[in-house]
Amino acid sequence: MGERPLPEGRYGRSSDRRTPQRVRIALLVAGVLVGGVLAFVGYRNLGTTPIEGKQTAYEILGNDAVKISFEVARDQPERPAVCIVRARSKDGDEVGRREVLIPPSESTLIESAVIKTSRPAITGVVFGCSYQVPEYLSSTTRPSG
Repeated sequence: MGERPLPEGRYGRSSDRRTPQRVRIALLVAGVLVGGVLAFVGYRNLGTTPIEGKQTAYEILGNDAVKISFEVARDQPERPAVCIVRARSKDGDEVGRREVLIPPSESTLIESAVIKTSRPAITGVVFGCSYQVPEYLSSTTRPSG
């Protein structure tokens, strides 16, 4: 037996229920573009960092200072960099901060710095590192750590 057609006034025409080929292609292209943008953003934010500082040790020097040692690895060792190190108190507050100039070198560096604190600290940490060295930090005025 043949299939009976549906009444047009009640269900609409049967050809209206199918998605046209152009709409399917447009949705596919939009999906691929959105996926590409998400992959790019994920790579930029979660991929390997060009410069990284990692704490290796710290020493409490009293109620007003912490000495931190840290390792700096970078993809362009011939460029100077700057790392920000922080001292933190028992309650987690930042009680001291310092910018440390990292000179060009051929390999991974171990640096150290003394951070003056506003109250007793329990640790020293590396906040982050960057190739954007401020002008007031130069190799001629490198602070001793």
